[in-house]
Amino acid sequence: MIRIGEINRLKVLRIVDFGAYLDDGQEGILLPKRFMPNDIKAGDWLDVVVYHDSENRLIATTQKPKGLLGDIVKLRVVSTTDQGAFLDWGLMKDLFVPKSAQKIRMIPNGEYIVKIVKDEQTGRLAATEKIDGFLSNDTLTVKEMDEVDLILYRRTDIGYVVIINNTHTGVLHFSDIFRNISVGDQMKGFIKKIYADNKIDVAIGKPGYQRVEDVLSKIIRLLEENNGYLPYHDKSDPEEIYDYFGMSKKTFKMAIGSLFKQRKISLEKSGIRLI
Repeated sequence: MIRIGEINRLKVLRIVDFGAYLDDGQEGILLPKRFMPNDIKAGDWLDVVVYHDSENRLIATTQKPKGLLGDIVKLRVVSTTDQGAFLDWGLMKDLFVPKSAQKIRMIPNGEYIVKIVKDEQTGRLAATEKIDGFLSNDTLTVKEMDEVDLILYRRTDIGYVVIINNTHTGVLHFSDIFRNISVGDQMKGFIKKIYADNKIDVAIGKPGYQRVEDVLSKIIRLLEENNGYLPYHDKSDPEEIYDYFGMSKKTFKMAIGSLFKQRKISLEKSGIRLI
């Protein structure tokens, strides 16, 4: 069964002058020639995204869209009409947002957080800016320390409300932010804490010592590039540490503690030295 707006693995039925037809169990779905890989032949299998073209025919593409069916992404408006707006989602045909699915009137070149959905009546892909109804923490599919996909939804007085795995909402507190971020940014993170009422706190990066392991090699490399010595230690200013290493002071302290225990560095009063 063909899944509209998702990645389908389909077999090449036949090659024609203007493309290739892929097996959909019927007459075949056209993959236009400009999207065909080199040396493709009948019998090959391809991963393609299937959607409706401007004449409402199913068509396949090897292009990679900025989101698939069900994804929540930030997209730019290409053009607007009285009926709605068209968004650039990385494919030849732009994604339509009906006027009724917009929170406020979208403007050309504006960027908006939307969910990619399927129109119930036409079966075509569309987008909606009204995504709160798709998000719920009533039944959680995550647990503490799980790695998750995050998108920054809106800024608040304490941090950012984030969308977790296109399904739940949580809070990324300002105290857990150590780089410049803005609404609409997508990033990897983890579940920091789940409260009794199913409210969630998240953090950027990987959980616990997994985060530390990622930075150990970075610190070693920076030491090697600086003749084995760096003037940073556990008393250094957090902003100086972040500016140089791109990590929080907490992560830095955990990392140099691990390297010290492994006898890879020595801790000096004015900095750290490679052994």
